[in-house]
Amino acid sequence: MATYAVNPAAVARARELIDARQYVLDSDWGRVQPNAEAENAFLERHSWEDYAGWHLGLTEGANDETKARYAFVVGDLRRVHRSALIACVYRASEWRHKQVELAAHELLQHLDARAGIS
Repeated sequence: MATYAVNPAAVARARELIDARQYVLDSDWGRVQPNAEAENAFLERHSWEDYAGWHLGLTEGANDETKARYAFVVGDLRRVHRSALIACVYRASEWRHKQVELAAHELLQHLDARAGIS
């Protein structure tokens, strides 16, 4: 099983987007999460650093500037999705990636506070 380190740049980027109200509260994550085609299109116009900023997890042992390096996407490459954060919490906890789980949970709590969800 792969192991992951938390990507501090992605955590910071997600917080910035949440603070700027660049988030979606209600979405069907299974339908709106970026697929390979959307990721490739994003990478044609943006840097790997920008791409990495959307992923809470860094796959240990994978090479930088490969898709395999980045895991636990938090948005649609434009805005953070609440449903994506929930999916990250769930997947990370399911596979016992505790640090990623906690980072996603903290971001979810931050988003909920900013959105006035109590």
